[in-house]
Parts: sequence; C-alpha cells; structure tokens
Amino acid sequence: MNTIRRKLLKGSSGLGVLSVAVAAGLLKPTQVLAAWNEAGFGARTLPEALSAIGAGSAAASRELTIKTPEIAENGAVVPVDVITSLPDVESIAIFGEKNTFPLVGHYRLADFDGLLATRIKMGGTSNVRVVIKAGGKLYSASREVKVTVGGCGG
Repeated sequence: MNTIRRKLLKGSSGLGVLSVAVAAGLLKPTQVLAAWNEAGFGARTLPEALSAIGAGSAAASRELTIKTPEIAENGAVVPVDVITSLPDVESIAIFGEKNTFPLVGHYRLADFDGLLATRIKMGGTSNVRVVIKAGGKLYSASREVKVTVGGCGG
C-alpha cells in the first residue's frame, strides 16, 4: 500500500469538509482565531499595557524564574523560558519594557506544566518582564537582556 497517497487523500478530504463548512456559513473564521486584546497589544507604554491586561498590581515572586541570554546577538529572536512552581497558573504575559509595543505575548492556559518556552522580538537593551496570574493572584519577575543588533526596526 502507498501510505503517502493514503495520507494525501485523507488530508484533502478533511480540507474539503472544512471548506464546505466555511462556505455554508457553519464555521466563521472569527470563531477559529484566538482572542485579541487590542488595548493590551496596542499600548505604547508598560504601565498602559499592564493596566490593559489587569496586571497593574503584580507582586515580585521568587517562585517565578525567567531564563534568557544575558546578551542577545540579534534582537529579532530572543529566547525566553518562563519557569514557575506556582499552582493553578491561569495566564502568562511577557513584556519587552522598551519595545514600541511592550506586550509581546499573553497566554491563557488551561493546563500548565511549569515551563513556557518562546522567542520574542526586542528593539534594544531592556528588561523582559513576566506577569503570571495563578490562583487569582498576580506575580511578577524581570530580567535585563542586552541586545547588540536591534530587532524592532533596529
């Protein structure tokens, strides 16, 4: 049996069913996309962005660790690992404090295993701030990253 042909036929039939559902109005593209916090991602300052996601009163926590390189050679791709042992994590927000738009990512989580690994874009040397909502409380940590080549228009 030709497994590649079989996989191709299965995939194309699934795409066909999805296309028919969209064309019939049963499935709208807005129902598939993630929620977009326009105020948070459109904020130009860190206090505005924190306020837009309801994280203005986050307390510093030792149970929250941010792993980043001390010096990022390219601001367009800065690896960030968020590690925590806090129970009942509901959301994680990542900020590049001196970016034109400080809110880099806001993740709402159903089941969190203690590690979030991602890559962010930074316009220059600044702090990476992480705010976690866990058990209805807000926790925060930050770490400075020195950027040698700008990523946000640099």
